[in-house]
Amino acid sequence: MNTRLTQVWLQGPLIVGAGPSGLAVAACLSQRGIPFLILEKENSIASLWRLRSYDSLRLHLPKKLCQLPNMPFPKHYPVYPSKQQFISYLDSYAKHFSIYPMFGCDVKNANYDAVMSLWRVVANRSEYLCRWLIVATGDNAVPAVPEIDGLKVFGGKMMHSSDYKNGAEFRGRKVLVVGCGNSGTEISLNLCCNGARVSLVVRHKLHILPRDILGRSSFGIALGLLKLFPLRLVDWFLILSSQLLLGDTSRVGIVRPQDGPIKLKNTTGKTPVLDMGLLSKIKSGQIKVVGEVQRFTSNGVEFMDGKVEEFDSVILATGYTSNVASWLKEENLSRQGQGDYSNSSWLSNMKSKNGIYSIGFTGQGLFGASIDAERAAEDIARQWNSQRKHPSSKINSSLYVA
Repeated sequence: MNTRLTQVWLQGPLIVGAGPSGLAVAACLSQRGIPFLILEKENSIASLWRLRSYDSLRLHLPKKLCQLPNMPFPKHYPVYPSKQQFISYLDSYAKHFSIYPMFGCDVKNANYDAVMSLWRVVANRSEYLCRWLIVATGDNAVPAVPEIDGLKVFGGKMMHSSDYKNGAEFRGRKVLVVGCGNSGTEISLNLCCNGARVSLVVRHKLHILPRDILGRSSFGIALGLLKLFPLRLVDWFLILSSQLLLGDTSRVGIVRPQDGPIKLKNTTGKTPVLDMGLLSKIKSGQIKVVGEVQRFTSNGVEFMDGKVEEFDSVILATGYTSNVASWLKEENLSRQGQGDYSNSSWLSNMKSKNGIYSIGFTGQGLFGASIDAERAAEDIARQWNSQRKHPSSKINSSLYVA
């Protein structure tokens, strides 16, 4: 098959993914004078934000904690920019740093050639050879659909949250939202505000925190406190503040885990939910909290507690998974963790062996991706400046050089 591929030798890194993580590392490389190429399977940058997010979405953290390296948000933006404002910021970011991804390039295979000390990356009808490979596809590449009995039997409207835009079409309908992360809770709130009758599935214990404490971001306060106090004290402060501002959530069917929100995030990756008005709707009875689904029926749901209820629509706010395992064929890496790239330990580290880097897999959102991008670019720059890219004897002279 390789004989039918156009081979391209890249002088600098190949970046897979043109979301915020890919743009951030590209800008950092550009600032250091290092050429790069970005491959993006969709036809635009930030496709997850642009194509698969709901209209009412806003950044969950203040803009100062979400800006990409070397370019702040416009001063007139609110503290929590909207989806469209963030997309506009990313468009301006790409233009400012002259970042022009190759769109419509779906990476099918990436192997490390130990003989040539290069990565071989196949996308469309080309094979790219590069010394450095940067994985910037993020954890949210593929919608995750749970295996629930009768899922295909349900006769009403069913969609994943990646296809949800706004609640206008659900006005007056009885809707079940499966998934109580930030997306599930915000979609439930948006549905309620648009006149839908909403039930929210809460399967496990859950931390709900106020988005702001005394006018400041809860997350921002926590970051500052962690520099001064042990994690357990910061968790105690967050829980105490939540109880004072939000009340006892167990009274509405949402029980807090024993571990604090930051400890739980660090150990399991489970992000606490930021309250954007959900609790008030639950307390008023406008949003109903229900338990785990046992199976779907043709016109509704049977819950684990035996209750049966009819629904017009179901929205699966069940998150996403990484697609890295489908194309990165590096045996030593795939055997780390449990062989699943969505859980592999190497992805949460900025750098692994053979010149491979991962950006945006630390579970720290845009804040963590920006840190990773700076570190990766600096590390590549040290190598770039200290020695030649590749020994010429290992490069076929017929290759196209980009």
